[in-house]
Amino acid sequence: MNFGLSDEQEMIVSTVRSFVENEIYPHEAEVERAGEVPAEIAQEIKRKVIDLGFYASNFPDSVGGPGLSHLEFALVERELGRGSMALTHFFGRPQNILMACEGDQVDRYLMPAVRGERMDALAMTEPDAGSDVRGMKCTATHDGGDWVINGSKHFISGADHADFFIVFVATGVDETPRGPKKRITCFLVDRDTPGFEVARGYNSVSHRGYKNCILYFDNCRLPDAQVLGEVDGGFAVMNEWLYATRITVATMSVGRARRVFDHALHYAAERQQFGQPIGKFQGVSFQIADMITEIDAADLLTLSSAWRLDQGLPANREIASAKLYASEMLARVTDAALQIHGGMGLMDELPIERFWRDARVERIWDGTSEIQRHIISRELFRPLGA
Repeated sequence: MNFGLSDEQEMIVSTVRSFVENEIYPHEAEVERAGEVPAEIAQEIKRKVIDLGFYASNFPDSVGGPGLSHLEFALVERELGRGSMALTHFFGRPQNILMACEGDQVDRYLMPAVRGERMDALAMTEPDAGSDVRGMKCTATHDGGDWVINGSKHFISGADHADFFIVFVATGVDETPRGPKKRITCFLVDRDTPGFEVARGYNSVSHRGYKNCILYFDNCRLPDAQVLGEVDGGFAVMNEWLYATRITVATMSVGRARRVFDHALHYAAERQQFGQPIGKFQGVSFQIADMITEIDAADLLTLSSAWRLDQGLPANREIASAKLYASEMLARVTDAALQIHGGMGLMDELPIERFWRDARVERIWDGTSEIQRHIISRELFRPLGA
């Protein structure tokens, strides 16, 4: 792995960072107060990103995307991590699982998503099925040429702005020596489909304005043409495409940590106590040293996992390690930054308390820290037959 960035990659970093600083930062305080992104601001961000040529930057040029490598897209996500997630949502990174679209699905879902004409949302989690995907109770039964879906999903990010949904549903059960095993199928569901409702979700202390929603299915009928991938092949689709969400959490955690660190570093250099900057006290200076060391380590771990994907190398364990370490690193860095700021760190006059709150969810969504440790240990023991 070459640890240096090419001129083009440096340009990607500077372009996205400049965009975040000029187009995202100015609106963050308003979103924090209102708890939502005004529609006109959302559309303006999307328009500017499209004009910039970065919309759907996680898609190849064969379908109209910028054609960035995994490493280059990780650099984009890292810089986006510096900004409010509610606002950077409109930078536009459709679920790359849409690359599984075939036939008419390409023109109805994939291409409009890449062009920014339609927005998507991924729906997998249920009240009783988070990390245990096979425990989902939302089911679909075949009735003639249709599938009839009943059940619910929750914690669905971005659903308030989505035009269509990528929904994973149980479509049968296989009896195995280890007990019943549900078969999963992925469906494309338009927002206005009869029997389908998008409802307001829960109020979260993390990422205000980036809302979660609850989806309800009540005898919602979908034709066979709405199946994404193969019937009962949801896990195959999931395993091929959803690894990217864990890299996203890792890269954005690194970007946010660097922004938090900058605040802590400058505050420690400027804040005077006992006649000198607090950064001169070992209790603070050692925290600063630990923070930047952990950030750099998480950055390299994350970029190396993306690089492995570009090389066609196995990367499941490396991606899990990146997600685990970067999300837990962010928690430590934001907590240390708040400690360095003292009482003011908890006041909403500064963004530190927001960074602290936002950091908490990163260890939960897209696979908890415990799930990442399970993935890592399983990958290590499997070759040994254990």
